Amino acid sequence: MEDFDVVVLGAGAAGMMCAIEAGKRGRSVLIVDHAKAPGEKIRISGGGRCNFTNLNAAPENFLSTNPRFCISALRRYTQRDFIRLVERHGIAYHERTLGQLFCDGSSRQIIDMLVKEMREADVTLRLATQVGKVDRAGEGFSVSLTTGSLATGDIRCRSLVVATGGKSIPKMGATGFGYELAAKFGLPLVETRPALVPLTFEARTLERLKELSGIAVDAVVGCGKTRFSEAVLFTHRGLSGPAILQISSYWREGQEISVSMLPGIDVFERLKAARAQNGRQALQTALSAYLPKRLAQHIAEQENGAGNLADFSDKDLRGIAAAVNEWRIKPAGSEGYRTAEVTLGGVDTQALDSRTMQARTIPGLYFIGEVVDVTGWLGGYNFQWAWSSGWSAGQAA
Repeated sequence: MEDFDVVVLGAGAAGMMCAIEAGKRGRSVLIVDHAKAPGEKIRISGGGRCNFTNLNAAPENFLSTNPRFCISALRRYTQRDFIRLVERHGIAYHERTLGQLFCDGSSRQIIDMLVKEMREADVTLRLATQVGKVDRAGEGFSVSLTTGSLATGDIRCRSLVVATGGKSIPKMGATGFGYELAAKFGLPLVETRPALVPLTFEARTLERLKELSGIAVDAVVGCGKTRFSEAVLFTHRGLSGPAILQISSYWREGQEISVSMLPGIDVFERLKAARAQNGRQALQTALSAYLPKRLAQHIAEQENGAGNLADFSDKDLRGIAAAVNEWRIKPAGSEGYRTAEVTLGGVDTQALDSRTMQARTIPGLYFIGEVVDVTGWLGGYNFQWAWSSGWSAGQAA
């Protein structure tokens, strides 16, 4: 039976960061993953360029039943700290919109950086390794591992760190294993659901909107009191694009979302002015000065706008303006974990120490990253939570 000070389950962003920090402290560390390569979610992120953090990362960019839980980790290891690590490894990067940072080259650079850091910290990495039974063993834990078809026996450790991620993107091997472990040790869970995910419509709505598939507009999307201003994409299943992914974390079944397709523009006044200037102009022509042609035509048809502008009263024009900037629609659901970027909910933060990520009732047991009930906005925030929570656990495990 092998002995380690720390065993980390999951070689993703949070797990590797934790392993690095624990190894730097002189701890003997084993990190295991069922995948054949580490950091698979890092590899596919950001279109292969990895949106590794966000300049604006702050507690208000995260959802949790306990919004204050993430404060300690985010303050102790900030986006600036991770940027310094990236720069120290000579990885070129650039800023896109809204503070999002991407590698100039491949996301593999971030994975290679973390693997190198683990190697320098004498971390043992085992891939293609399945985790079986996990039990309390004295003041530590025993973990049974299987590599390929070979059972490698039980591993003993003083600290066990669960960094197994959530349920999103199951084709990459995502499972609910971390939640099962939490339940096994008596930790409460917050209901999980797909987040940062496209929203879908029922069949009749899809039939009505199918001609719009592929059209994108810059919009403001709202649900309740929450608003996001980014692109919206019409798809063959419903709506996607950054603004929709963002609002999906706040939306619940049965709720409406609102979409403003020309935010900041008084559509009524523009149409009224166009009517005064050229009343013989078709409504869809006037709308297409501001919207994609197919979308302008669709709105005109839905508003019985086959006539010229002169045929529309002020009341009619206000209704058309509302169709553009106050479009309300009730999604039927989402595309689910298949395409969700993250999982909302998870291990209840009330059961964890916010400074160390250790379970309050089980000394030596830690939960970090996506498996915890902390979910960031789209745009590098979830990676920053992985770095921050992993770093925090690495100082204590």
